[in-house]
Parts: sequence; structure tokens; C-alpha cells
Amino acid sequence: MKAVITFIGNDKMGIVYKATELVVKYHLNIVDINQTIMDEYFTMLMIVDISEKNVSFDEIVDGFTNLGKELGMYIKVQHEDIFKSMHQL
Repeated sequence: MKAVITFIGNDKMGIVYKATELVVKYHLNIVDINQTIMDEYFTMLMIVDISEKNVSFDEIVDGFTNLGKELGMYIKVQHEDIFKSMHQL
């Protein structure tokens, strides 16, 4: 089972560090990651394997939502199936 985590916000030091702290804390595995900085905006898309998670999916969502508030960013966690269905033509 996988999830897609989207990050959008102003670039600042420590975003990837803090995101990977939560990945480790929740026993997730990064399957794919893509990040870029456009002007001063940081964007990252992370696909994580959640099959060995040690907390509920809702706790993962809450953790990343709180990280977004802490960093002043938009961070969204979605099940891969929901993400795919939202982005199909």
C-alpha cells in the first residue's frame, strides 16, 4: 500500500530533513521522490510505502499536516488510489 505526500511552500532550510524524520518515525519507506525549487517556491512529491507503518493512516495525515503548519507550507497526504482517481481523465 502506498501514499502520495505533496509539499508546496516557500523554500527554507530543513524541509526534507523534517519530512524524512516523520517518514522514519512512522516506519514508512520512500519509494520515489521528486523535488524542485521554482523561484522561491519549494515543491516536493513523495511516494511512500505505508505497508509497515506503526501508526494509523489518520495519524500520518495529522503528523504531516502539523509539520505543514510548523513550516508554513501546504502538505497533503493521500492514499495512492485516491490520488490516482483524482488525476485520471
